[in-house]
Amino acid sequence: MTKRALPVEAVLLLSIAAIWALLAAIYQFSPSLGMPGYVRVWGGGAVVFVVLAVPFVLKRPRRC
Repeated sequence: MTKRALPVEAVLLLSIAAIWALLAAIYQFSPSLGMPGYVRVWGGGAVVFVVLAVPFVLKRPRRC
């Protein structure tokens, strides 16, 4: 089994998803912010970015 690196696009999308998930967690566990609806917004955005990254992760490299 050969190890292959993730494409740059996948890394960027997954890092954006991680940031959005972190923001969702901050809004969830910080009641002083007082914005409970934002948990769904940031969490949903994180899911969208993960779904967008899936084709890049599964993409097979072209052989020349």
